[in-house]
This record gives sequence, C-alpha cells and structure tokens, in this order.
Amino acid sequence: MESLPMENRNLLLKNNEVIPKPERNGQVLNGETSRDPPDGGIRAYMIIVGSFLTNGLVFGVINSYSVIYTVLQKKLEDENIPNSESRAALVGALTMGTTFLLSPLSGVLTGLLGLRCTAVLGGSIAVLGLLLSSFLVDYVDVLCFTYGVMYGLGASLAYTPSLAILGHYFKRYLGLVNGIVTIGSSIFTVIMPPLMEFMIKNYGLHGLFRLLAVITVGVALCGLLFKPISVVVIEKPPREDGFKALVKTIINVQIWKNKKYRLWALSMPVALFGYFVPYVHIKKFIEINFTNVQDNLPLQCIAVTSGMGRLVFGFLADKKWVNRIMLQQISFYVIGGLTIILPFVKTFPLLIVVSLGMGIFDGAFIALIGPIAIQFCGSAYAAQSIGCMLGLAALPLSMGPPIAGLIFSIYQSYTLPFILAGISPLVGATIMFAIHFQK
Repeated sequence: MESLPMENRNLLLKNNEVIPKPERNGQVLNGETSRDPPDGGIRAYMIIVGSFLTNGLVFGVINSYSVIYTVLQKKLEDENIPNSESRAALVGALTMGTTFLLSPLSGVLTGLLGLRCTAVLGGSIAVLGLLLSSFLVDYVDVLCFTYGVMYGLGASLAYTPSLAILGHYFKRYLGLVNGIVTIGSSIFTVIMPPLMEFMIKNYGLHGLFRLLAVITVGVALCGLLFKPISVVVIEKPPREDGFKALVKTIINVQIWKNKKYRLWALSMPVALFGYFVPYVHIKKFIEINFTNVQDNLPLQCIAVTSGMGRLVFGFLADKKWVNRIMLQQISFYVIGGLTIILPFVKTFPLLIVVSLGMGIFDGAFIALIGPIAIQFCGSAYAAQSIGCMLGLAALPLSMGPPIAGLIFSIYQSYTLPFILAGISPLVGATIMFAIHFQK
C-alpha cells in the first residue's frame, strides 16, 4: 500500500521556513526548538503505563454499559414508563457522546492548564459523577446528567491527554505504543462485565457506582504522569499581547487548513453513527434470541480480539509502506459488514465468531486514531486534532443507541437497528477515499 507522509510536525511553518518549533503543554512556542521524542526510557515507559490504565479504566466502564442498561431498562419497564429501551440506552449513549463531544474542550484546556492538570481534573470530575450517581440510581433522568454528562466530561478531559502525551515521548514506535495503550480498554472490558454483574447482584446499582468511583481515582493519579518533555530555548522574538494572541495560542485553527485532516475529521462522524449500538444492545439481543448461554461472552470476545487488533495494527502503523488511512477504511468496512450480519445469526457459536471479527477491526480503528492525527497535524497539535475529530463524532455517536432502542420498541426486533448501525461505517469509509486524492 502506498504510504502517506508520516508526520507533519511543523504545521504552521510557511513553505520556505525550516526551523522546527517546540511543544509545551501541547502547544508550539515561537523562537524555540524541541528535542526529538526519546522513544524509550523509564519516564517514557511510565507514560505508557499511565495512558494504558487511563484508557482501560475509562472505556472499560463505558464499553460495559450493557450490564447497567439491562437493569435500568427493566426498572423503567416495571414502572410502565414508555420507550424504556431508548431512555435506558440514552444514559450510556450520553456517556460516550459527552466523552467525544467535549474532546475539543479538552484540547483547549491543555493549552491553558497543560496535559497533566487537564487529565487530573478529568479524573476528579469522573469520580464525582460516579459518586453522585450512586445516590440517584432510582432517577434515570438524573443519571443522564451524573453518569452521562459528568462522567463523560471527566472521561473526555482524561482520555485526550492520554493519547496526546504519547507524541511527546514516541515517534518511531508511535503506532505500536498506541496499540499497547489502547489495549487497556480491551482488557478492562473483559474484566468489568462480570465484576459489575457481581456488584449489582450483591450490592445493587448504588454499590456498583461507588466501587467504580473508587476505581476511577486511578485515572486522576495516572494523569500526574503526563508531563510533556521540556524544550531548549534558543531565542525569544517579541511577544504578542492581547486577547487575539491568547486565542491563537489556545485554539489552533490552522489544523482545519489541512485538507487531509479536514476530510478525515468530517468522515469519522458518519462512520461512528452506529459504532456504539452493538455495545449497548448486544446483551438484550442475546436475551431475546438465545437461552441458556453466557450473555456477557460476546462482549468479552469483542474486547479480547480488539486488544489483539490494537497491537497488530499499531505495529503495522509504524511501517513506512503502510497507508494508515487505508487500514482504517478496511476496519470500518469489516465492522459495518459484521454489524449488518449480526441480527441474522441464529446460533450462539456463530455469534461468537462474528464478535471475534468485530473486535479485531474495532482494535484497528481505535489504535490508528492517534497516529493518523499526529501524521496530519504533528504531535504539538495532537490534543486539538484528536479532540476536534472526536467532538464532531459525538452527536451521531450519542444518537445511535437511543435511535436503535426506539426502532426496537416499534418493531420488537433488532434486525433494522443493526442493519442501519452497520451501514454508517460503510458510508464513512467510502468518504475517506477522498483523502487519497489530496496532495
């Protein structure tokens, strides 16, 4: 496959300028030069561990929402509340949607507070959201705010820095490191469902939320590790003052002048419209169509092979002959096709096979987000480029599961919801072909 330029570190330089500019708190500073990423060392390996745990703790909880969904849906159904499926799905969809929607805010805060402070703040807000949720489990509408919005905000502020910091410490092995870091969510997604079911069975939802609050303290502690590499100052030109200069320092509009990045960022919301639908509804789908089976097993299979996919595709992303965009397109085509097949599966072993396939290419899509953003915009703008893309994807990502639940409540079947969820990745991947025609 034809490869794309590996990284544009000097996004703001004019064509005749060659002096590299440094990064501090995720921003480029005029008149200074940055050291190359060390690609190793104790400090860099500690960053991997911190980012790994952050991804695992945040998305292990979010991806396992189907366990909470079944409890909330049954509670609403017992109270004879209409559209119980879509209302219960909305709580989890808001969590994922808010995590992505507020990612641009996370990018802005890294310019004001730095990567480390932003991550610690995010972990603290997530803990508070879960703690409040433990006292409000009987009020689903309030959970939309405490679990959906508050936890999503905290997850967003912690997640974006955990990817952006990798570009400060790794360049040659950036793809592999992204794969290792993002495998954290796969491992925790395997662990979380049985743990969450045990807590709900023995201590109820309030006990579960309190345990998750204690575990999420680890996200704030990991954020303390996210210190960008220091820079060597060589000269300082006259300093610009005023509000306009401050805004230019915090928010970089130049990333949108990059045509490849713009096309990529605009195609991702289309592709991600149905992405979260299987995570929310697969357990309910199994309960309706299968008996005497382990209903958490398909979700755990997705998580296991997703981890494998992140390592494999992260490794491939570092190869000069590999086209990262093409790899992400292939992953979307496979995910979309398997999601469409899902409602027609009649045997549980075949459902496991489909889940394993979905997981592998789910890992490919996730592992490539950081390397592609840094490839287009450079490590100095990783937080903002990742954050803006995820922010655009937030609304369709949030709408997918509730719409699927609403369609199910009308037709009492998951055939149409899963088919529609599978079409969106196919369309998004097709739009991404336009990237290859840009110089």
